[in-house]
Amino acid sequence: MADLFPRAGSTKLGYSTADVDAYFGKARHLYEQTQGAEELEQFDVRRASFGLKRGGYATGAVDSALDRLEVAFSSRIKDRYVAERGQDAWMQHLAERAQTLYPRLRRPAGERFAKPAGLSSGYSAAEVDALLDRLTAFFDQGTPLTPDEVRSATFRRRASWNAYDERVVDAYLSRALDILLGAA
Repeated sequence: MADLFPRAGSTKLGYSTADVDAYFGKARHLYEQTQGAEELEQFDVRRASFGLKRGGYATGAVDSALDRLEVAFSSRIKDRYVAERGQDAWMQHLAERAQTLYPRLRRPAGERFAKPAGLSSGYSAAEVDALLDRLTAFFDQGTPLTPDEVRSATFRRRASWNAYDERVVDAYLSRALDILLGAA
């Protein structure tokens, strides 16, 4: 059987080929179903993780494929929703979901998320706030912001007094990304 992705090299770490092959096999099966939208929605591409092995699949190639898969699943969910309820209902659905993000966007910079516990470090609060300001501009003025810009955002680590808890920020940005993908 041919490899799905290029290999990392025999001495370099890459994603386990068995893990990746199994995951993408399941994804293909779910995507090709004509029924079962609830299973499709529960298949969370963003949470995919794979073991590392020497000579495994190149991580960049797999990660890029995961990004494309997420877009495909998001488009499929949107298409099914629109076919059943109409475009206006879809936009209303997105607007309702976006409203759940607003309370944090309205908080003052530096106070939008909890600080890391104890002496732990976290994401730079200033950098996260800058991305949230762009998200606010997207929602309020239609300023362009792509799902890839949110997906690829990285933040420097800072001491707890200048940082936000990473898990909370990641969960929030995941919800924002769902809305951006739905609006695309």
